[in-house]
Amino acid sequence: MESGPAIFAGAAFTLFGAALLCWTGVRVRYGEPVAAGVAPRTAAVLTGLFGAGSLLLGIWCFGRL
Repeated sequence: MESGPAIFAGAAFTLFGAALLCWTGVRVRYGEPVAAGVAPRTAAVLTGLFGAGSLLLGIWCFGRL
């Protein structure tokens, strides 16, 4: 019974983290702003950290099965 929520949380975190990292990479590659009103390097670094953190959290959730 407890594996259902872990699978859902793992999938949600993994998909969000992967999408955030891909989106940030594309924005940085084309020189477009990642976040409005924030320094480009700061936004790219923080977005990358949050994307990687979310991806790792999703992998951790899958590891708890």
